[in-house]
Amino acid sequence: MVSAGVLDPVRSTERSVTPDESRSSLLRFLPFIAPYRVPIVLSIVISILGTGTALVIPLLTQHIVDGPIVARDFAGVWLPALGVLVLGLVDAGSIWLRRYLMAEPSSRFEIEARGALFRKLQSLSIGRHDGWDSGQLLSRAITDMSTLRRFVAFAAPFLLINTVTIVAGALILTWLSWILGVIFLVLAVPLILICARFESLYRVVSRRAQEQSGDVATTVEESIHGIRVLKAFGRSDHQAKRFVREARTLRGTELDKVRYMAILWSVIVGLPPIAIGAMLGVGAWSITQGTMTTGALVASLAIVASLLWPIEAFGFLISELGNSRTAADRYWEIMDLPADIDDPLHPVDLPKQVRGAVRFDGVSFSFPDADRILLHDVSFTIEPGETVALVGVTGSGKTALTSLIPRLYDVTAGSVTVDGLDVSEMRLSDLRSLVAVAFEEPALFSASVRENITMGRPAVTDENVWAALTVAHAEKFVADLPWGLDTRIGEQGLSLSGGQRQRLALARAVIGTPRILVLDDPLSALDVNTEQLVHEALADVLSTATTLLVAHRPSTAALADRVLLLDNGTIAAQGTHESLLATSARYRHVMGSTHG
Repeated sequence: MVSAGVLDPVRSTERSVTPDESRSSLLRFLPFIAPYRVPIVLSIVISILGTGTALVIPLLTQHIVDGPIVARDFAGVWLPALGVLVLGLVDAGSIWLRRYLMAEPSSRFEIEARGALFRKLQSLSIGRHDGWDSGQLLSRAITDMSTLRRFVAFAAPFLLINTVTIVAGALILTWLSWILGVIFLVLAVPLILICARFESLYRVVSRRAQEQSGDVATTVEESIHGIRVLKAFGRSDHQAKRFVREARTLRGTELDKVRYMAILWSVIVGLPPIAIGAMLGVGAWSITQGTMTTGALVASLAIVASLLWPIEAFGFLISELGNSRTAADRYWEIMDLPADIDDPLHPVDLPKQVRGAVRFDGVSFSFPDADRILLHDVSFTIEPGETVALVGVTGSGKTALTSLIPRLYDVTAGSVTVDGLDVSEMRLSDLRSLVAVAFEEPALFSASVRENITMGRPAVTDENVWAALTVAHAEKFVADLPWGLDTRIGEQGLSLSGGQRQRLALARAVIGTPRILVLDDPLSALDVNTEQLVHEALADVLSTATTLLVAHRPSTAALADRVLLLDNGTIAAQGTHESLLATSARYRHVMGSTHG
């Protein structure tokens, strides 16, 4: 029900991102990292010092070659050799210390950023979620966050560390021999330009790969959740072909990434040996001319060798930078979405005693960017303790109307009030503490029966849970489960029958004697006998709650004090079930067409 325009931030795989925007997407994580700036900066400084020792070792080597070795003084080798050993140990220790210092900040960054994303997803409206592929959201919350953690822990620090190392090495090399330093720079400048060009091209392909990975995840998730349908209709092969098709598309994109990486690595690995060969030739000539010592040449070649890993690592680091920028873009696309349903700036406080009178006053509603107005000028009142049934053909807007009370959607025009207070002026937490909802399609979680019913409310006792299960006529089958209330019911409750899932959802709605109860045909999966038992047990709850009940069966409509007939987006008739059967041909048609 959401237009493509609303989905562009999530689904578009070709969304262009300007360079300025891409840079800022990573810098925007600084507030997450700021609390850990001391260990992060310290780890970078230690790493730079550690790599610096690797550049000092060639200078000691030069001293050994030009000093004790040339003088044939074997005893003079021991002291500088001991210095080399100490510097090597310092380098190794710096690696361990850097990893130790970075482990906690990077993992905490991932937890906090992922938690912020989860809270944002929870704050967005149902309309936003209805238009998204779940696999895309999962890839953002899991895969992309892991990419960003690796960037914080490794790629970002070493982009700086390696840059400092290469610059320092080039300066030392130039100090040893200006002509060797020039040779190094002549080959380094093209390498830097190639890396910069690679990053801009690689990032486009990386974005496409991450989006396609989300599509594959969506297909897998849908296939798991819909396994019964696929098997029942014999369509497993069809879904498998869809998966293979999407996987092949992803493979093609990943191969494009490999091709880019192959070109980059060929350049990064191929250029340094050319530089070494040129330096060796020029150095040998300089030694014969007496303008360079043998030790200086050995030290220069050792420095270049120590710079090979930082240079070669740039290929990996730049690819990680591209992946991380893409992940950051995708993260902030979600975080930057406006909260279309949020607490008001100046919320009203609920009175100490809430009666629970619900009023719809001239309410109109249409889904975001939809062409058709689903509800038009709907007005009615539900008095405290009254049960009102809502009846209409499929697609008439019954579920949308019930979603307006807890503000799962907001009205397009008009108002919904509780005890005269507009629901849009209440805190969402206050409003939703008053309203309990049971949907036709029950949503259960991979948790115990108790956890599914209490939904994290610590004040709810087992006695309350069993009382709610009794109302839903679910106490017997729950008691027969292997571990009773502690039995885990599996993801989406698929280990239970449809009727059992509905009764657990109903028990979750009625627990705690809610002030306002919204029941969206919660008994549709029950057989007639069980439905009657639930009706009898539910009567006491309905007598104390203000209830809006979506009904498709005459037996359910008969529970209500009053019935509203929703037709063409308006209230076409209202009265008791019996009076409408007697006076409204349209009502009789709806009851006949939806019953059985």
